[in-house]
Amino acid sequence: MSNQIATVNSNSPAIPANVAAFVADSRAENTKRAYRSDWAAFSGYCSGLGLVALPAAPDTVARYIADMAGVAKVSTISRRVASISTAHKIAGLPSPCKSELVLSTLKGIKRSLTVAQVKKQPVRVRNLRAGFETLGDSPADIRNRALLLIGYAGGFRRSELVALNMADIERAPEGLIITVRRSKTDQQGQGLRKGIPYGSNPATCPVRAFGAWADLVGETDGAIFRRIRKGGVLTSERLTDKTVADVIKAMAPAMGLVAADVSGHSMRSGFVTDAYASGAPEAAIMATTGHRSHAVMQGYRREANIFKQNAAAMVGL
Repeated sequence: MSNQIATVNSNSPAIPANVAAFVADSRAENTKRAYRSDWAAFSGYCSGLGLVALPAAPDTVARYIADMAGVAKVSTISRRVASISTAHKIAGLPSPCKSELVLSTLKGIKRSLTVAQVKKQPVRVRNLRAGFETLGDSPADIRNRALLLIGYAGGFRRSELVALNMADIERAPEGLIITVRRSKTDQQGQGLRKGIPYGSNPATCPVRAFGAWADLVGETDGAIFRRIRKGGVLTSERLTDKTVADVIKAMAPAMGLVAADVSGHSMRSGFVTDAYASGAPEAAIMATTGHRSHAVMQGYRREANIFKQNAAAMVGL
């Protein structure tokens, strides 16, 4: 992203290559991808209208997000504003997004766009059990069973899940210990160790599912979750985070869900929801998922307790 910023126009201050490299390495790949996409969209908009993208005037940003309001979600518009602001900060310039004009325009957009955003459904244990009844013993089925169960039991982000290597797995009497080398909330690469215990039901046991997949892979290095070509041919190619979402969507009908209502985040949200519903302490849940904000957890807690702590269920209907 920083290279793009440095070449937006001839008047933009140049960013030294070593600085740009460190800036680029300070953010998760998914974040950088979003920033690049957002900056390309904004700079393209400015170029088409003969406006300057860097440094951008507050009225340019306000005009841009007002035009977006007719075609984009509030979450997308908010992210674009954040990306534009970040671009200016990286270039050592004041952010136009802090101006009252941009802030007021964004606030008005949030109020006027009354269409509720669709919240993706969590994949819960009951959904996994139903879905696994349709799986057989093909390489793809063995992989997908392990992918979903490890992803669920560890509360993994899909980017973390596909980044795992065989060397990140340690077997223990109680189950598996998985080391996450770097995640969205661990940009310094300190690492997070997650314990994956044996399941009480063999059909949904993540440790057994991983063992079956590891036996099939038959290697002790390289990516854990790999691409399978037609005919069941196993490759050494690492899965992408998009593949995780594709697997969940493909299995959605068998799990009693609608494909359009689930996403790559559904396993993680399903784990958190089930954990709250089972009475697990919030600290234990956050230790597994790597969440750092208690505020973020409130939505999961409400979903888990929608019937458990329901006033209508207590009045004797």
